Amino acid sequence: MKTLLQRVSRASVGGDGESLGSIGRGLLVLAGFRERDDEEELRWMAGKIVNLRIFPDSGQNMNLSLLDVDGQLLVVSQFTLHASCRKGRRPSFVKAAPPSQAETLYDIFLQELRGFGVEVESGRFGAMMEVELVNSGPVTIMVESPSERSGA
Repeated sequence: MKTLLQRVSRASVGGDGESLGSIGRGLLVLAGFRERDDEEELRWMAGKIVNLRIFPDSGQNMNLSLLDVDGQLLVVSQFTLHASCRKGRRPSFVKAAPPSQAETLYDIFLQELRGFGVEVESGRFGAMMEVELVNSGPVTIMVESPSERSGA
């Protein structure tokens, strides 16, 4: 599993003229799933995201987590995080989970995040969406699950 985290002062997602979700201070999470991902990977990633110390303390040092600042999450599925551009000019997405499996993983991931008592908004899986955000910092961090990093 891969996620791209963006620390935001606000973010929203919509599609087909409909607002799907919006947050104030928190994290926009773009989440990409692989066929090999399982609930253990999702649980690990959820814990990493809510506990990652990337919010400023009173001295402007990144010492506070999403939980510490009572932040919110906006989670958007993003299979393109698994794009491989090594060959040719067209990205390959063979490492991304097939849509039916990815949707199940996405739903489980949202449940895992909510289990931490965090307010979680989300996009609509598989929909063409427009994401708006104000990146605070800017802070943008890629987080890969342990099996992603090891190549398992």
